[in-house]
Amino acid sequence: MVRDMSSTATLATIDVERFRATADVCRALTDPKRLALLHQLRDGERTAGALATDLGCTLANASQHLAVLRHAGLVTSRRDGTSIHYRLAVPEILDACDTVTRLARARGIGTVAEA
Repeated sequence: MVRDMSSTATLATIDVERFRATADVCRALTDPKRLALLHQLRDGERTAGALATDLGCTLANASQHLAVLRHAGLVTSRRDGTSIHYRLAVPEILDACDTVTRLARARGIGTVAEA
């Protein structure tokens, strides 16, 4: 059987690019503070200041983490005067986080916060 190598190479390139986008989103989820920020946004829009206070970090640190989440397309922001409000851009990301939390808990990995 003779394979057409050009079509195989094209399929591999398409698959890699699809997984690259997935990896970019997953990379945004690798920090516990970013996961906590997503959890805080579960009930709706919050200001950056309120998120920082509840997270127990500086506004600058929370803003850096929110920028990573925004770049990954997971949160959106809007300015209202001097305040910046954040909300989930893709609420379904919480389903993914909850699934990973259940998996980690079932495998006994680390201390996993209640989702």
